[in-house]
Amino acid sequence: MAPLASKILASLTILMMCTTALVSAAGALPSLEQQAGALLAWKASLSQQSQDALRSWENISAPCRWQGIRCGGRWPVIAAISLPGMRLRGTLESLDFSALRTLVALELSHNELAGSIPVNIKLLKELRALLLHDNQIRGSIPPVLANLTKLRLLMLHDNQVSGEIPRQIGEMGNLVSLNLSNNYLVGPIPCEIGHLKHLLKLDLSSNDLSGPVSFSPANSSIQNPMNNFSSQPTAKVNLENINMPSLSHNNLSGPIPKDIVKFFDLQHLDISQNNFSGSIPSNIGNLAKLTTLYLYHNQLSGRIPRELGYLVNLEDLRLNNNTLSGSVPSNLWNLTKLATLHLHRNQLSGHIPLVLGYLVHIEDLRLSYNTLTGSFPRNMCNLTKLKILYLGQNQLSGKIPWELGYMVNLEDFQLSLNNLTGPIPNSLGNLTKLTFLNLNFNQFSGHIPQEIGELMNLEMFGVSLNNLSGALPSGLCAGGRLQFLTANGNNLVGPLPTSLLSCKSLVKLRLEGNQLQGDISEMGLHPDLVYVDISSNKLFGQLSHRWGECYKLTMLRASNNNITGVIPPSIGQLSQLGILDVSSNKLEGQIPLEIGNLTLLFNLSLGNNLLQGSIPKDIGSLKNLEYLDLSSNNLSGMIQGSIEHCLKLHFLNLSHNHLNGSIPIELGMLVNLQELLDLSDNSFASVIPSQLGGLSMLEVLNLSHNALKGSIPPSFQRMLSLLSIDVSFNKLEGSVPQSRLFEEAPIQWFMQNKKLCGVVKVPLQCKTRKSKVESANELQQTNLFAIWNFHGGDMYRQIVDATENFSDAHCIGIGSSGSVYRAQLPTSEIFAVKKIHTIEDDELFNREIDALMHIRHRNIVKLFGYCSATQGRFLLYEYMERGSLAASLRTKETAIELDWTRRLNIVKDVAHALSYMHHDCFAPIVHRDITSNNILLDLEFRACISDFGIAKILDVDGSNCTRLAGTKGYLAPELAYTTRVTEKCDVYSFGVLVLELFMGHHPGDFLLSLSSMDKRSTIPKDLLDTRLPFPKAEIANEIFKVIAIAIRCIEPDPSHRSTMQDAIKVFSPDEGPGNLDYLHTDIVILACGLECS
Repeated sequence: MAPLASKILASLTILMMCTTALVSAAGALPSLEQQAGALLAWKASLSQQSQDALRSWENISAPCRWQGIRCGGRWPVIAAISLPGMRLRGTLESLDFSALRTLVALELSHNELAGSIPVNIKLLKELRALLLHDNQIRGSIPPVLANLTKLRLLMLHDNQVSGEIPRQIGEMGNLVSLNLSNNYLVGPIPCEIGHLKHLLKLDLSSNDLSGPVSFSPANSSIQNPMNNFSSQPTAKVNLENINMPSLSHNNLSGPIPKDIVKFFDLQHLDISQNNFSGSIPSNIGNLAKLTTLYLYHNQLSGRIPRELGYLVNLEDLRLNNNTLSGSVPSNLWNLTKLATLHLHRNQLSGHIPLVLGYLVHIEDLRLSYNTLTGSFPRNMCNLTKLKILYLGQNQLSGKIPWELGYMVNLEDFQLSLNNLTGPIPNSLGNLTKLTFLNLNFNQFSGHIPQEIGELMNLEMFGVSLNNLSGALPSGLCAGGRLQFLTANGNNLVGPLPTSLLSCKSLVKLRLEGNQLQGDISEMGLHPDLVYVDISSNKLFGQLSHRWGECYKLTMLRASNNNITGVIPPSIGQLSQLGILDVSSNKLEGQIPLEIGNLTLLFNLSLGNNLLQGSIPKDIGSLKNLEYLDLSSNNLSGMIQGSIEHCLKLHFLNLSHNHLNGSIPIELGMLVNLQELLDLSDNSFASVIPSQLGGLSMLEVLNLSHNALKGSIPPSFQRMLSLLSIDVSFNKLEGSVPQSRLFEEAPIQWFMQNKKLCGVVKVPLQCKTRKSKVESANELQQTNLFAIWNFHGGDMYRQIVDATENFSDAHCIGIGSSGSVYRAQLPTSEIFAVKKIHTIEDDELFNREIDALMHIRHRNIVKLFGYCSATQGRFLLYEYMERGSLAASLRTKETAIELDWTRRLNIVKDVAHALSYMHHDCFAPIVHRDITSNNILLDLEFRACISDFGIAKILDVDGSNCTRLAGTKGYLAPELAYTTRVTEKCDVYSFGVLVLELFMGHHPGDFLLSLSSMDKRSTIPKDLLDTRLPFPKAEIANEIFKVIAIAIRCIEPDPSHRSTMQDAIKVFSPDEGPGNLDYLHTDIVILACGLECS
């Protein structure tokens, strides 16, 4: 109990002695037996466990001896009930307050009481203390509580009380302490609360209170003035005697009231987690007695006022999670008592002030997620009391000073996502209390100091994506506490330390992409391990049976190493495993039957090993399997029909084995196969089952290098998504099916089938160099050229002339697939001409052009024509005057033009275009590269998707491959382990795009934070672009709904993502209630989905 409450309750003991006199004016007192009877009746209404706890409540004639009962007065009457922490379960409705009018104190806190506060509580007119906190009380605060005019202590916090704070609370003039925190109260703080001139403590935190606030003395005029930017009245809170007000974790808005400076005795001010806007008033520096100032998680902007340097008694200053800009004030060095300084997640710039090195008492300093530049201040190493130092996600450069080793009390040190270079100083070994050390995403070089391995308290060590070399420290995890080790993406060599191989505390281990060597046979003693990736190294040894004891493991990647031996059957005990990738090793033996127990497995990659035996029929038990690669082994026997139960499979590669018998017709049941079905280089000798024609989503089918006989089933004509089919080197006969795919297919797809006939494309022969005249004639004869509504030859010459033969002077953009030029024709018409860099397959190019010709949508940039000639290829597009969305977001001037309404309309445009492509076309069309660079805007801010279809032809690295296309940062996470492309890949990119649009920048950090924790809570208003003014309520609610659907679009599991048809429903006028302030509602993001709390 708070000290103030304890003092008040103690003073009530004296009052109990004169209870009779206090109530004499109210009429005859109830007898002691009447009071005891009322209490026994209430006891009977409680749960049996509660009644057992009140076993002393029996003798009706002696209630003053009962537990928790106090009596007072010349004639004994019950004056106080005090039963805190008794786990009483029931309600207050059954308590007869008319028989308890002599009560001075009622304390029932820390129980399990439910129901509402009864209206009859108004009868307790002598009550001085009402303590009902920490229960499960619901309903609203009854206005009749105002009848308790003698009440001094009212504590209702930590319940489920809802509704508004009644205005009548201002009539409780003797109130000294009021705590309504941690409830579900809504609406404005009533102006009448300013009448409580004796109030010493006020806590309204952790509710959903809204509206502006003013701090006024008790003798000021209490009215309901309307704030000039809000329709709600301004609440006036009297702080004349209060030294620790708390209004945090609400939705209060408006500027921080400047009249707060009138309360010179204020020691603690907490208005965090609200929606206060504007700048921090400079006169706040007059509150000289302040020891704690919490303004974090608001919408505050502008500079940090220098006047904060006058608050010399300040011990705790938290301004984080705002949009404060400018530099860190240098005169903060005056705050010599400061122990905590939080300035992270703002827009601060400039260098870290050297004077921060004078804050010798500071223990917690957080400056991360700003744009601070310069080097690590050497004199900051004087802060020897510092325990927490966060400098990550800035633009710091230079080296870590050796003197950092003087900060011997440091426990949590984060420097990730900067531009720091040079070696990691071995003086970090002096920081023996260090538990978290995060140096990820920098440019550190040299060896990791051996001294790091001597930090016995280390729980997290991260050096991912640097330029480090040498070996891992030999003592890593010697202290037995290391949980997170990430050192992937470096040039590390040598063996894994012995202490790491047997580290039982490990939760996450990432060492992929190094050159580590050594034996891993002893690895596997990790009972808490959840995630391990040691792929792409030079590790050897065997997989220990002890891996089967890592029961929490969800991912095991050990591919691209030199691991030998067998796959241990104990692996089947890992019931939480989702990814098992041990491909590209030298594993032998059979695939253990126990793998069929891994019912959550969705990626099984065992390819490129030396595995023998048959494919276990237990594979059919893996009903969540999406990716199965058993290729390049020595597997034999038949494919089990049980594989038909793996209905989620979209990638199946069984090639380069010794499988024989028939291709099971059950493969035709795998209707989600899309990316690949590869049975090549085996010994299948049957006919091709016609059921395979039912795989309508399949893009690549390879049945080559077998002994298949019979004909190609006519049902293959229905496989409209096929991009490639290879049946070469078999014993097929008969006619090739009559469809465009087969008619245009290269002869290589059908070679070495002597009795197969049909019309297919003959490969072009190489030609010798020709003269310029011959080349010109050939150009005229062989150009594939089409411009709708124009004469082709004239248009070609006009485009070449308008761009001055594609001069750089007319280039308006360069992408991975081509350069874009502005071409103004003699008719004054303006077009965007995209000249393709290079292309290797004419047929793929022609197929894409054919698809583009049949697409018409107002939000897909219009294609007017194309040219495919020996001298080059280009596409003629509608010209979009405002260029790309990325360009508009890049600068403040153009970003401001994209107000919230326009941004919502852009989302709507893109969503409708993608929904059309995915659901309204004859066959679904996947763009594969939805980014802000590929969204174009016209003069009216109409948004159009551009570069449509090109990603299918041209890969980002120039290779002609359909297995990976898109832009880093927008790619769906499943593309890290599969090359399958579905509409859900576009959906993920759309989600990233929406977050980028409303945040004003790519949401990389936000996405990274989602992937690094199981649960994250955020408020949508914290995500919004701070260059725009805060949206009004109606627009804000629309933004929330759009952000909510965006979060659903970036689900890691594609099957949990929304479809674009779902996404466009958010723009329906009756989608969801319209008056809930969504923008301040927490989004809780779980590993399995999204919910609002």
